[in-house]
This record gives sequence, C-alpha cells and structure tokens, in this order.
Amino acid sequence: MKKQPPHDASPAQVAPPTATLGEPISNQQLDALTGGKPYLSLENLRAGYGQMEILHGINLRVGRAQSLCLIGPNGAGKSTVLHAIFGFNRIFSGTILLGDRARQMDVTALTPSEKLAKAGMAYVLQDKSIFPNMTVEENLWMGGFLQARPSAAKQAAEMVFDKYQRLAARRKHAAKVLSGGERRLLEISRALVMNPQVLLVDEPSIGLEPRFIDMVFEILHDLQHNEGKTIVMVEQNAKKGLEFADLGYVMVSGQIAIVGTGNELLANPKVGELFLGG
Repeated sequence: MKKQPPHDASPAQVAPPTATLGEPISNQQLDALTGGKPYLSLENLRAGYGQMEILHGINLRVGRAQSLCLIGPNGAGKSTVLHAIFGFNRIFSGTILLGDRARQMDVTALTPSEKLAKAGMAYVLQDKSIFPNMTVEENLWMGGFLQARPSAAKQAAEMVFDKYQRLAARRKHAAKVLSGGERRLLEISRALVMNPQVLLVDEPSIGLEPRFIDMVFEILHDLQHNEGKTIVMVEQNAKKGLEFADLGYVMVSGQIAIVGTGNELLANPKVGELFLGG
C-alpha cells in the first residue's frame, strides 16, 4: 500500500460539527488517564476517505499494556480511528506517536506493512477475514507474511498452537468449518504471529453467540494482562467493551465527546441513557 498523501491536503469538510455530550477535554486529562505515561498518542488527527474528512481533530492516549474502548453511535467514526492509526485511510493533518516519551516515534505516514513490521502494530479485522478454504495452519502462516523467512512464520504459528489447544486440534481443518468463536480466535491469533505490542481490534463480539463473546474477551484479557499488549478496540456492545477496558472514549460526529475509565463511563448517566440501554 502506498504511503499517505501529504498532510496538507485539503479535505472536503472544513467546518466539523461539535460534540456536545461532555465538557471540553484537555490533553492533560487524557495523559492523566494513562498515569502520565501514554504509549500510543493521537495528536489533533484529522482523517477520512478520499476528500471526505470523518475525524475532526481527534486526541487520544492509551498507556502501555492498557486497553481502550471506543463507543458511540453508528457513523461516529470509531472504525475510522482504527483505520487511521493503522494506515488504511487518508490523514489530512495531525500526528500518530508510538512509544514511551523518551523514545517516541512518529508513525503517521507509515504504511500498514511498515506499522506491523517496524512499529509492532497489528489490526484484527471484523468478522469474516479468514481465508475459508485454507487450513487453520495456513491461515496462521499468512499472519507472518512479513517474516524474513517462511520458517519464522511457521515457528510463530507453533507458539500460537501451543497457547491455544482449541486451534491446534483443528490445524489441518479448513477454516470454513470452524465455529464463530473459533474463527474469531483464529483472526486474533493470526495477528499475533508477528508478535505485535499494539492490537487494534474492530468489533470483537460481532456476530458471536454470548458464550463465544465471553471467550473472546477472556483471550483479550490474557493478551493485555499476561503478555502486556496494548489494546485499542471498537465495540458495538458498549457495556461489554467498557466492562473490559481500562479506558473508554465516547465518539460523536467524528469527535471525542466523553472520556474516562471504563467504570466511570459505565456509571455516567448520559452514557447509560444513550448507549447502555438505560
């Protein structure tokens, strides 16, 4: 994929709507939620598709080994944030920084392949991103396509099989025969083959039965708390996402309207009325 267009490109929308659910949010407040140690930072990011600006000056912070959940109405720009971080769309202005403050790197203009190989970011797509006619094993090998040697991808896949016996038992099966929960596990596992430090997870519960939703969030909890992964997710099940995440951001019309810990947002009456069903 080509590098992003110059940041001074002029978007079609120059007068964004104003988010109205909360008070103005300062970068100091965002930093405080990370304990003053942000690991992934978005600085006044404006991004979208073609000439259409969807994100209107987004500021975001998440610390190393923290989890952050983006919630909001359809069309608010939640998945666009993940796309912008990973390089799937157009950045009009702003900066994406990664790393501890003493060693921050500007990753704004890196391609998705560069972000995976050089910056340790991986994107877990929404459901149905597996290769159905390939085996489970072959799907995992595809996650290591940037490895210098095929043997390295195979070795990484073996580590995944050691961790998830459910997949190991089906390694020679076509991926299309997996259950919904097993497919989601495979999608997450494929992203782990390159051993990323940041996981961008788009709608982990989409299309899953409740028992598989719990399984997927248990896997993400393990990756964060036992392996130190930083997780930024979009989740349509706002209650489940906020119960899981350390931090919650509410998006409205391409802007951040409310921020807080996951528990603070669960207790916020505005968030409850609009997104939690009461």
